[in-house]
Amino acid sequence: MNYATIKPFDVANGPGVRVSLFVSGCTHRCKGCFNEEAWDFNYGEEFTEREENRILEALSPDYIKGFSLLGGEPFEPRNQAVLCEFLPKIKERYPEKTIWCYTGYDFEKDLLSGRLCDKMITDKMLSCIDILVDGKFVEEKKNLKLRFKGSENQRIIDVKKSLQENRIILWEGDTNAV
Repeated sequence: MNYATIKPFDVANGPGVRVSLFVSGCTHRCKGCFNEEAWDFNYGEEFTEREENRILEALSPDYIKGFSLLGGEPFEPRNQAVLCEFLPKIKERYPEKTIWCYTGYDFEKDLLSGRLCDKMITDKMLSCIDILVDGKFVEEKKNLKLRFKGSENQRIIDVKKSLQENRIILWEGDTNAV
């Protein structure tokens, strides 16, 4: 898997100061995407143990609230194998920090159904993710007043509660406006 960038201090992709990883590769190709260069699976650098350690170290200060995973597309099957091994390392070392993930895929139709990849791999990733922002970016529904999402069709899902209750539970902090 390649990655486009690692941001050790990100305040735009989840609450508080976060560490963010932007993976490379996306087949959605949403019109108006803010990160078109990351559509290419070969864009950027190879994600290795060195980058894993860099992220784990960057997460160590108390003022870092968590990790955000973006793209490209983290749930592309070509990215899942690496990420399903990396995310548990974050959870194990920093159980108090949240993991946010942004995906153009739909939580129920694509991820829970196992349509994308080996269902065990997708489920392993989901078991580590606290909050999932799902849905393709739709330029016609773009709204700059939305908090932590780009278009009105996207949802901010509390993954843990949704899996426990077997229904979609939106994140309580999602007031839709900044």
